[in-house]
Amino acid sequence: MDILLDPFTVSFVRRALVAGLLVSVLCALVGVWVVLRGMAFLSEAVSHGMLPGVAIAYLTGANLFVGAAASAGLMVLGVAWVARRTALTEDTGIGLLFVGMLALGVVIVSRAQSFAVDLTSFLFGDVLSASTGDLTWLACAAVVALVVSVAAHRPFTALVVDERAAHVMGLRPRLAHVTLLALVVLAVVASFRIVGTLLVFGLLVAPSATALLLRRSIPASIAFATLAGWSATVLGLLVSWHASTAAGATIAGIAVLQFFAVLLATRVARSRRSSDHPVVPSGPPSATFT
Repeated sequence: MDILLDPFTVSFVRRALVAGLLVSVLCALVGVWVVLRGMAFLSEAVSHGMLPGVAIAYLTGANLFVGAAASAGLMVLGVAWVARRTALTEDTGIGLLFVGMLALGVVIVSRAQSFAVDLTSFLFGDVLSASTGDLTWLACAAVVALVVSVAAHRPFTALVVDERAAHVMGLRPRLAHVTLLALVVLAVVASFRIVGTLLVFGLLVAPSATALLLRRSIPASIAFATLAGWSATVLGLLVSWHASTAAGATIAGIAVLQFFAVLLATRVARSRRSSDHPVVPSGPPSATFT
């Protein structure tokens, strides 16, 4: 039993645990909608698109969160502008801005040799260095995401089911899409300090994708995604402590492993049910939107 409890007797590990739990809540509230809406690539691009803003903020002594938010917001606006002003798909705009913002960030970083160590932290995070201020910021971001998700549940649901129907019903799908983009920026900006830009994508998508494999309602999927994130956090910190691995990467890696474990389990269960009670397939599985 001591092998499970000993790591959490250390203060910085306890703060890392709380930080991971808060990040899991925030990412679950946003991630389920992201997966259902098919915005995973955009989330990845936003996480990398923050680099120029963070680099400029670091070099000028400004607040890193402000720089990250400004850069991420500019990236989202750029993607929307390309999609609206050209005949190209949104994916093309995401790809262009993804590469462009990342290249700009690397160029800025290359001009400042002192930024090299901090770049590693930016990419991979440092959950073990979470401070009280970080926890407060994450808690506030999680509360905002919860309030917005509850208030916009109906428009979000209509948006992911049928955007045209949402427009006919007067649910303003364009505003719902913009609001969802804002939640993505909030989740990425709030979490990058803890798990890094490369790994926040894992916690944003993996637990939510795992939950949606079970084909439950959206609120139930959010709850399950939260639990999956919590278990990945606890297991990740334990493995990191005993195996001396990077905590943030270990947490994100376990979250991805959980997805494949649940996928395999659901496939086996369906195979057994099919062999016991053969039925004619009615179509691909989908989440229940209730």
